[in-house]
Amino acid sequence: MTPRTRAEIRDAKRIVVKVGSSSISGENAGQIGPLVDALAGAHERGAEIVLVSSGAIATGMPYLRLDERPTDLATQQAAASVGQNLLVFRYQDSLDRYGIVAGQVLLTAGDLEHSTPRSNAQRAMDRLLALRILPIVNENDTVATHEIRFGDNDRLAALVAELIGADLLVLLSDVDALYTKPPHLPGAERIAQVPFGDALAGVEIGSAGRAGVGTGGAETKVSAARVAAEAGAAVLITATSLVSEALAGAELGTWFDAAPGRHATDGDATLA
Repeated sequence: MTPRTRAEIRDAKRIVVKVGSSSISGENAGQIGPLVDALAGAHERGAEIVLVSSGAIATGMPYLRLDERPTDLATQQAAASVGQNLLVFRYQDSLDRYGIVAGQVLLTAGDLEHSTPRSNAQRAMDRLLALRILPIVNENDTVATHEIRFGDNDRLAALVAELIGADLLVLLSDVDALYTKPPHLPGAERIAQVPFGDALAGVEIGSAGRAGVGTGGAETKVSAARVAAEAGAAVLITATSLVSEALAGAELGTWFDAAPGRHATDGDATLA
């Protein structure tokens, strides 16, 4: 069921959680353990969990002796090739504590834009979840080109939520919520709830992440939240450090109401 309030999160049956590069790479690689703890808790109570994880390029950078995110496509692809393997290993190593098996799913934008690969992806994801596997989804950076990229994994997460008929999308980053202006500025106030269709008039939304290793910011999260909400999923935006409390239904972050009278089924928003 699509939760209508944070208190109903514990009743959500199918949940997509997206985590950004800066939250699980570099100095923050240690956050993978607590993130897995939270996902395992939801998995234990019967929820079907999909993790959309950025971080392949950021994880691979030290092994290519890169001090900053590469700008050319070929080096990005090389870093992703190295980093994706290490990233999934780290997740599985942590998931082993709970006896949960991860399944890697790499997608390009073209996979979700064309009917045949889209159906294939949907069928594979549904089967993985039925088998109680935890899919870990990322953009296939090793083969994606600038012309067919999702652009950021917030958008990918929203499209995955739509694809699998998720009840809830949780977008994690290094900021605990959306604010009326960049949170470091005086007078910034947390936006607790966004009714469906609210244009957020007067809100100053930034377009870049602050850590320098990812591609998303508040603007991409708002855009993704609207896509998922239109498809029938509620959306919660909060910090990776608060994921355990978020999945337990705590009153934190920014909540986007799902479209009223709609629910996500078989990858499409339909009338309830």
